[in-house]
Amino acid sequence: MGEQILLEAHAVAKHFGGVKALHDVSLTIRRGEIYGLIGPNGAGKTTFFNCLTGLYKNESGHFTFAGARLAADAPHKAAEAGIARTFQNIRLFGNMTAIENVMVGRHMRTHANVIGAITRNRATMAEEGAITRRAEELLHYVGISERAHDYAKNLSYGDQRRLEIARALATEPKLLALDEPAAGMNGTETEALRVLVEGICRDGVTVLLIEHDVKLVMGLCGRVAVLDYGEKICEDVPAVVQKDPRVIEAYLGGSVA
Repeated sequence: MGEQILLEAHAVAKHFGGVKALHDVSLTIRRGEIYGLIGPNGAGKTTFFNCLTGLYKNESGHFTFAGARLAADAPHKAAEAGIARTFQNIRLFGNMTAIENVMVGRHMRTHANVIGAITRNRATMAEEGAITRRAEELLHYVGISERAHDYAKNLSYGDQRRLEIARALATEPKLLALDEPAAGMNGTETEALRVLVEGICRDGVTVLLIEHDVKLVMGLCGRVAVLDYGEKICEDVPAVVQKDPRVIEAYLGGSVA
């Protein structure tokens, strides 16, 4: 079982003043699964992502990733370890083309130095060519290759979401963390997203999914954890989570007999 575990969160806590955004949250994600993280607004889901990816420093607890303690005190360290993410609010370079946005993600895995960049030597040119080809492959993979040379700001909302996923995949992650990727999508776009995420997982990338579309989560994820007021109240397969009284109460309010 040990070799199957990719990510462990060990009693992770994050406070903002007197507000406990996360309180002793522990969970385990296995290699090759799509794992859902859900909960009402303000439950702490994005805070968990921000702690995992180095945007926030947690008060206590830690993460273990691929068998080693994760030094996620800066976003680039999490990326170097093999964790890529998208954001709830799209963060693309609007005045760069789609392919340029993906190439930005790919550059963190390159080896060219300053001298090579200035002199444009053979090794640097070869690497730049490889970056371009990989960016083209990823745009095709997410289904927007025909928009490669359009500015990101001119893409449709759904295509911008896909572009952000392509840029994240360009970093060659072991774990892809998606923060509400279906937000604002219509039914057709959501179904296409489901197919894409399943393909990503099938191709060897573990997926951690935050999503308000509970139907999408329950249909995609092998296991689901539920946060409420910063605490994990449930973690199980979807069929069990949907029937848990604490989960029903968290979403609907009031007591559940």
